[in-house]
This record gives sequence, structure tokens and C-alpha cells, in this order.
Amino acid sequence: MRRPIGINLRDDKRDFFWQDLVDTASTCRRNPIETISQLKNILHEQLGREADRLGRESGFIQRERKLNGHTFVQALVFGFQANPDSTYCELSQGLAMQGKTISPQGLEQRFSEQSANFMQRVLESMVKVVIQGQSVAIPVIERFKGVYIRDSSIIGLPSSLKEIWRGNGNSQGESAALKLQVCLNYSTGQVEGPVLQAGRAHDRTSPFQDEELPAGALRLADLGYFDLDCFVQDNQRGVYWISRLKTGTIVYDAMGRRLDLLAWLQGSDEIQRDVPIRIGAKQLLPCRLIVQRVPQEVAEQRRRRLRDYARKKQVPLREETLALAAWTLVITNVPVESLSLDEILVLLRVRWQVELLFKLWKDRAKVDEWRSQNPWRILTEIYAKLIGLIISQWIFQIALWSFPNRSLTRAIHMIQKFAPLMIFTFDDPTILLRVLERLHASLPVASRIDPRQSQPGTWQRLLEFEPLDRLC
Repeated sequence: MRRPIGINLRDDKRDFFWQDLVDTASTCRRNPIETISQLKNILHEQLGREADRLGRESGFIQRERKLNGHTFVQALVFGFQANPDSTYCELSQGLAMQGKTISPQGLEQRFSEQSANFMQRVLESMVKVVIQGQSVAIPVIERFKGVYIRDSSIIGLPSSLKEIWRGNGNSQGESAALKLQVCLNYSTGQVEGPVLQAGRAHDRTSPFQDEELPAGALRLADLGYFDLDCFVQDNQRGVYWISRLKTGTIVYDAMGRRLDLLAWLQGSDEIQRDVPIRIGAKQLLPCRLIVQRVPQEVAEQRRRRLRDYARKKQVPLREETLALAAWTLVITNVPVESLSLDEILVLLRVRWQVELLFKLWKDRAKVDEWRSQNPWRILTEIYAKLIGLIISQWIFQIALWSFPNRSLTRAIHMIQKFAPLMIFTFDDPTILLRVLERLHASLPVASRIDPRQSQPGTWQRLLEFEPLDRLC
């Protein structure tokens, strides 16, 4: 799979100040105007000619007297970008900005199974596009040829859509749900996906589960993706990984003797430990086990979540699982001379960046909310919002990703303000380029956050570590 090329930004000083990072990143940035011009061309292709072609192929566009593929897509994508709660009246106003006159009632009639299929095909086309961004200026991240984070999020749907996107079911019977599978390269900001799956699909069926990453890359994922055979494959390819240890995994010490993990942990008063182990009855995979004892209140919070999950899913909960909640248990194949225990524990926090991305999608873009009861309008709207979020992520990559202390929440607010300008100027490439250039210039100023003294953010903790050479 083709990957965007990043840049390396280094600083030999241990103490980083935001202004230093701004100056360095701005100096090293590669031809930003040229990149914005490429983005403009991609938007014109995907939301223009390609949208028209897919509109005809899907059967959504039969006649082009009032609507064609690209005007419908642009009205919905930029309309929901500007206001995720857009009404039919507001969406029809977006069409009027393109010179297409259609009443809110007429537009409402266009939301159908065909519109959902059409918008899904446009989304699938957008997902295939790769945008080149800038690498984040954090030395510990630059040790790897990309830091790839797999994760998923579920959108609950009306039960009438269960034959299209089947959920896990509930007390009322079969349910409908849509699962979004993504892979975020934290180094460059590239998001692969979202790939759509039925809500009941297991995370290990993700298309990114067996994705071959470049040698020297680092893979992060939650326990839903835990697979010893995948760890073995990554070892063979020269790919590094950091993961929480899944309860029930068979553990051996460095001499090959099986460990009673709980007894071994309870037999030590050490707060932190870093020991070589082997895992898996068949794999006997060599790795490091990182152990950190957590405060009592954190352990109790974890146990409450475990009990809530077991009650919700109606599954048994072992006493050993509750006891192990007193420790954070991490496994990794990164050599000890390449990453310290503290560095590994901070890098583990990077996995939450995907969770924050999903939170942004749901809280700000409201991808899981809608005003209609029409199931086809709901699907059409979800796909349109996801297309808008892909475009937003492209803009983040180009304009923001090299800055460690970026706020995507502030950035998406700025994009929402520019969305009406994009729909109004879309047919004039020169003016649209000026709009995108102004947005590009505004985001780094309007979307940065200050360091926190009491509770440092993940980006602050990452910047505390000394730079080393890139791993081989």
C-alpha cells in the first residue's frame, strides 16, 4: 500500500518550547501551497467528475435536469460540515449556492435506497485516496517508520436496517449497527478508512489486522485486536508492537518455565518491572513484560468497569481478572536499548488518539445523530458526514499535523466556518484554491493549545524524551 512521505524534524535539546516547534516546523514544511493545490485537484476529481460517474452508475441520477451527482454530494458533504444538524431547508440552500433550485420537499424525496448506495460508493472512492502530510515533530515518534493505531467505533442504527448492517442484538431482538474500522498513522496523520463493517463483526476481522507495515514501524491496538500469530508475523517482518497483555495468555519466564502470573505479581513489592518473557503455548514468542502497579482508586475503577461489562454482556467474570486490575501489564518486542520502560508506558497512551478522533466525529460532526426517521436518509447522511470527515483529516494532515500541540476540536470548528465558502466557490478552481490557502494559514494559529502544568497532555509527555536514531 502506498504511504505518504514524511519529514524528520529533530532537536538535540531535551526541553522543547512551543515557539521553537512552530519555527522549526514552519521552516521545514514542504511546499504547502503546492500541496493545497493538489488537495484542490483531488476534491474536484472526487466530488466532481467521480461523483457524477458514480451517480449514474448507481442509478441515483436518471436525469440531470435539476440534480446531478456532484451537486448532490457537495450540498450534503459541505452542508453537514457546516452544520451537522442541517435541515432539508438548509441543504436545499446549499444546492441554491451551486445554482440548483430544488424545494426542501423535493430534496426530501431524493433520499432513498439509491441515494444511500450512491453516497456509500463515493465514500469508498474517497477512502482509496492518499494525501501527503507532514510528520509530527516529536523525536520519540520519529524513531519509527510510522506509528500505526488500529481501532473501531460503532454507530447504532434503526432496527429496520438490520439486513444491511447487522448488530449484536439486544433484549428487543436483532439490532442494526455500523462498525467503522480505521488505522491512524500518528506520525503523519494519515487515516486509512473508515472501512464499513456490520456492527457484530469482530475486530480481528478488520482489514487492518493483517496489514503489512514497513519494517521499523510501530503497531498499537487495543485488546480487541490481540492476536499472538499477528505478533509473530510482525516480528518476522521487522515491525514493532506494543500491547496490553490479554488476560488468560500463557506466560513463561526467560528460562521457559510457565509463570503463575498473579502469584508472581503478588510476590513483589516493586511498583515497576521490565522483564523478558515468552508468551503463547504454541508461539513461545519472546518479548518484554512491562509491569506498573496502579493506585488503589485506579484499580477499583477498573474493577467497576469490568463488572459493568460482564453484567451488560452476561459473561462470567473471573476473580483472577479482578485481581490483575491492580497492575498495568504491557508486552512489546521493542528492544530495551531502544525504548525505556517509561517511554513504552507513554507511547501506550498514544493509542487513545484514535479514541479522541472518534469522539471528535461523534461529538462535533455528530456522525451518529440525525433528525430523520427515514432509514435511507439516515444512511445517506452518515456516509456524507464521513466523507466530510475524510476531507477534514486531509486538511489536518497538511496544515496541522507537524505541530504536536494541535487541537482537532478547534480545527474542525474552523473548517465548519469555511465549509459554506467551499461549496460556493467549488466551481471556480482559482477562488477555491484561495479559500483552501486561507484555511491552511488560519488553522495553525487558531487550533493550538497551551501546555498544561498540572496534568500534562500526551504530546507534552512524549516531548520529554531524548531523541535517538531511527530504529532499523
